[in-house]
Amino acid sequence: MSKLRIFALLVTVITIYSCDLTVYPTDKYDQDTFWLGEKTARAGLTGCYAVLTEQYLYGSAAPLWEETATPNAYNYDNSQGWNSISLGTHTADQGIFNGRWISAYRGIGRCNALLDNIDRNTVLSGAEITQMKAEARFLRALYYQILITYYKDVPLVKVEAELGQKDLSRNPHQEVVGFILEELDEIASILPTRYSQRSDMGRPTRGAVLALKSRLLLFEASPLNSTDSATDKWAKASSAARAVIDLGVYSLHSNYRNLFSVGAENSTESIFDVQYINEPGMGSNFDVILRQYNTAAPLKGLVDSYWMLDGRPRSSSIYVSSPAYENLDPRFKATVVYPGSTFMGEVVRPDGNNTKFKTPQTGFTFKKYSVYDAAATSGEENIGEGRSEINYMVLRYADILLMYAEAMNEQGLLTPDIWNMTVKEIRRRAGFTATSALEYPGVDPAVLREHIRYERRVEFAGEGFYYNDIRRWKLAETALPGNIQKHDGTIIITRSFDATRDYWWPVPTTQMELNPNLKPNNPGWGN
Repeated sequence: MSKLRIFALLVTVITIYSCDLTVYPTDKYDQDTFWLGEKTARAGLTGCYAVLTEQYLYGSAAPLWEETATPNAYNYDNSQGWNSISLGTHTADQGIFNGRWISAYRGIGRCNALLDNIDRNTVLSGAEITQMKAEARFLRALYYQILITYYKDVPLVKVEAELGQKDLSRNPHQEVVGFILEELDEIASILPTRYSQRSDMGRPTRGAVLALKSRLLLFEASPLNSTDSATDKWAKASSAARAVIDLGVYSLHSNYRNLFSVGAENSTESIFDVQYINEPGMGSNFDVILRQYNTAAPLKGLVDSYWMLDGRPRSSSIYVSSPAYENLDPRFKATVVYPGSTFMGEVVRPDGNNTKFKTPQTGFTFKKYSVYDAAATSGEENIGEGRSEINYMVLRYADILLMYAEAMNEQGLLTPDIWNMTVKEIRRRAGFTATSALEYPGVDPAVLREHIRYERRVEFAGEGFYYNDIRRWKLAETALPGNIQKHDGTIIITRSFDATRDYWWPVPTTQMELNPNLKPNNPGWGN
């Protein structure tokens, strides 16, 4: 939906949608009348979307902070508990654990309320009701996908809030996965390939459904969830990703840096975005976090991970003797602000204490999803909390291309043609020109896997994807422990990871206390 339309509808939600449609019981009189009106019913759907912007899902700076649980970044003040997660000192009552659980179930509850009541509306057309139900089912599937990605087994709630739901036990992981896949398969033919009206931007399309399906299956096929059916899941993941490609409506945006700007919102690379506007409380916190608080500060480990212009790691590159920040993968300078570079019209000081911005934690900051770049700003120095208007891309086309390449490689099917349409195109867009960076590196799946995993790390650096990547690859136990460093090699702190416990989040302590039937908790978290 367009940003202005979202703002108008959210005002309606605030005004007349006072009952919080969660998994907890609500006022039945309100529920019985709410869905009968034209404006209120549409506001109900907007309420389903609004949960996406909550601080523990995609709101505030949640995707940025998620990056700080990886070797990519550091969160010095433990925002939402992400630094504790990276240190391995987190407890089951960590803020993000309870907050994400509550927000996801709030979204599910709102979607269930719409699905169980919207057919009683006689004002809206049948076609609009069908569309609204498909959108709600997509959002519900997304909220469940989020839950099973972190908590493994979760209660599967398919109907409107009722008292008995407070005592539900957790459904097996694979049962919830099956439900999500069934939902996505059923709505894929209902949702359009694209929308003709700009006011409908932000609604899920058939491509979004297939993209979410591919992401889910990629996670399920990975070593973290390895089963006898892993091969079948890789095949289904690649099939879903290929179906997105074959729709012919998506392509890579021409400029990697510009992709994360207001001007490129809802571009041909965007598959499903969280829509933000520059109104108090209606935006994210990306600008203020990156400019002022520096609570998602890139680490030296991320900077050192960037390959060189010839498409090789520094140790094997012809550019091995290059200065620290030169001749790197072009995405580095499009992503990271570093000492000696220019940002907001100032040369970045090594100590990070510049006039208009602060980078003291590591000497670095991200520039993705921010209006700030090298040029001096005019009147934008103090974009505050809840005012950053750049949409966050939950699903984008580069992700689809790399998911397709990965799933095909895990089946031993990554041919030169598939390489050329996926990894090569992403690198070409990034700015690589050297033949060695673009050419097919050979048929060895291990070599191809190294390239694909490298691409995922740098293509999505600062977007919050890497945490789940190193989890599903079962690499967190080797990638996360150890010292993290500032730009000059100064050690900040030493991280740890317990492979017997930390791959899955615990069901939050608060939820266990409210509902003992959620026990037993995930391994390593007691009863």
